[in-house]
Amino acid sequence: MHIWRSLAEVPADLGRTVAVVGNFDGVHLGHRRVLGRAREIADGLGVAVVVVTFDPHPMAVLRPEHAPTQLTSLPVRAELLADAGADHVLALPFDRAMADWSPDEFAQRVLVDTVHAAAVVVGANFRYGSRAAGDVATLAAFGAGHDFTAEGIPLDGGPMVWSSTYVRTCLAAGDVAGAAEALGRPYSVRGVVVQGDQRGRELGYPTANVPTDGLTAVPPDGVYAGWLRRRDTGETFPAAISVGTNPTFDGVRERRVESYVLDRTDLELYGVEVEVSFVERLRGMVAFDSVEALVEQMGADVDRARELLGG
Repeated sequence: MHIWRSLAEVPADLGRTVAVVGNFDGVHLGHRRVLGRAREIADGLGVAVVVVTFDPHPMAVLRPEHAPTQLTSLPVRAELLADAGADHVLALPFDRAMADWSPDEFAQRVLVDTVHAAAVVVGANFRYGSRAAGDVATLAAFGAGHDFTAEGIPLDGGPMVWSSTYVRTCLAAGDVAGAAEALGRPYSVRGVVVQGDQRGRELGYPTANVPTDGLTAVPPDGVYAGWLRRRDTGETFPAAISVGTNPTFDGVRERRVESYVLDRTDLELYGVEVEVSFVERLRGMVAFDSVEALVEQMGADVDRARELLGG
């Protein structure tokens, strides 16, 4: 897997490819269906699959006040794309100049001149070029004259079409189970464990604290059942996860993702990069009248998480 971050980084001798174009934030089941079709075509032709995506998200440049929080950073997105069938990722540095490219200029510079597409696979609602003037029909017409085919894959989903927006909507409502259904896996966040105020340790529930950055989507404040995975060793542990500012105590202002690994007080995780996955929401965040009431509720949360996770 190569991650190229500009047109110039793509090797001139790449050869023909099957190209897939889109933002692919989250790499949900709809994205995976598009990648699966591209992989099928590529295997038949004996060529590689190249995903063409954008970093930052075009909305962050065109309408930054409406830019969505990201579901996956570029490195995580690349990992998920590789798992879905991609051989390489071309992450175009989206800017105002690129936003002004016509559909034909985009197709010529990226798909023909750079990745040498023999076929292009996109979602059926794909739009591209200045003012989103190009669609699947536009792409197919251009491809007919430039030696590539273009195919739009129908959108997938249940009551609502699976999309990155749908996943964000689920997360904003605390519906992590709904997000997981669209993603095909539990939603997760990554980060390096930092030292907190150690109140959880004092209360008998030591937590691994991961700060939030405001750029990555995080479920609303509350308590969740889920999993904590060490990125260094791959070990995975069941966990009760608190998201928020811990309102029972004064002084904490930044939001944190705090994971208590069930029945473990011996783990040393400071400085370790972890992945925290959300399986089910247990309750909202509450300011308790006493530490005793908080500890009692924490015990109930742990019991419920253990039940949900099969521990």
